Amino acid sequence: MTDFEALAASFRRFAEVEVPSGDCPLYETLALVVADDRDLLELASHRQEGQPIANMLFGAVHYLLAKSPGELLATHYRTLTPGPEAGDLRSLFREFCLSRGPKIVRILETRMVQTNEVRRSACLLPAFGEMAQRTGKPLTLIEIGPAAGLNLVFDRYAYDYGHGLTAGAPGSAVQVTSESRGALPPASPLPRVAARLGIDLNPLDVRDADDMDWLRALVWPDHTDRMALLNSAIEVARKDPPTLIGGNVFELLPALIAGADPQTSVCVFATFVLNQFSEEMRERLRQLLVASAATREVAIVVMGFSEFVSMKRELPFEGSLWLAQLGPAGKRATRLAGCHHHGRWIDWEPEEFELQW
Repeated sequence: MTDFEALAASFRRFAEVEVPSGDCPLYETLALVVADDRDLLELASHRQEGQPIANMLFGAVHYLLAKSPGELLATHYRTLTPGPEAGDLRSLFREFCLSRGPKIVRILETRMVQTNEVRRSACLLPAFGEMAQRTGKPLTLIEIGPAAGLNLVFDRYAYDYGHGLTAGAPGSAVQVTSESRGALPPASPLPRVAARLGIDLNPLDVRDADDMDWLRALVWPDHTDRMALLNSAIEVARKDPPTLIGGNVFELLPALIAGADPQTSVCVFATFVLNQFSEEMRERLRQLLVASAATREVAIVVMGFSEFVSMKRELPFEGSLWLAQLGPAGKRATRLAGCHHHGRWIDWEPEEFELQW
């Protein structure tokens, strides 16, 4: 039996907590609309277990709406039309959803939230730089949940942190801006990357048009700058895509770590995918990393789910960037920075913590 009260609470929480005030007024409004509409809640309930319900429903609508640009509802989506808006948003959204119920259900039952937020690379860059500086070796990067792997090619982008601080590949078609608050993160030299790999249950191919349509659909409609950044990163990645492997991370990760070039530093990383893991899965991942580090050093960079490293409860959307290193000689954890969940700012202020794994 569908628990409509729990579903409604999820949408209200999305509106009140997960969409910061003014960050996406469209989704803030629509989340409250869905929370009060049993038909829309029933439709949303078809998402796969563990998938963020609001992101999935709104992504499905965005995906279908992009293929129906003549719809009045599309005038409310800045990623689809420049305006002006036409018609009542609430009624148009409800009518669109219910008229395309079977198509939405099919998307909810087969797709997953797989955002590739390119601006997060502005936070990953100094984290990888810190790791390379500590070890003096090139990196073997292994991403958990890479979607299309756009953050795996972070070193092909140009970065501007403000205050005259720039980094990355000058002249890149991908121009990433991120405000540096407080202390400035290390910007150069770029860490050397020996290998870049990703593990995903359903990797997205940058050369597949439909996969990229789904990736675009997961961008919040008020965020035209994110959409432009995503499109430019897709074009850059298409020239030389990273290696993405479809399958279960627990089955694949140990062999990838063990098989990495011994002259490199293994750096596993994850951005906001661990919030889709159950606590049992997160603990299993910790144990896997500890076991892999019995014979060689392994590091993990985590953006967005601080509890995975710190083992202390934090607000799910309080951004933190962590680096944990494990090896035969011991283990250490560093909270490198506070950061915006989409990478719009970073406050670099490393602080050492005891790693209680």
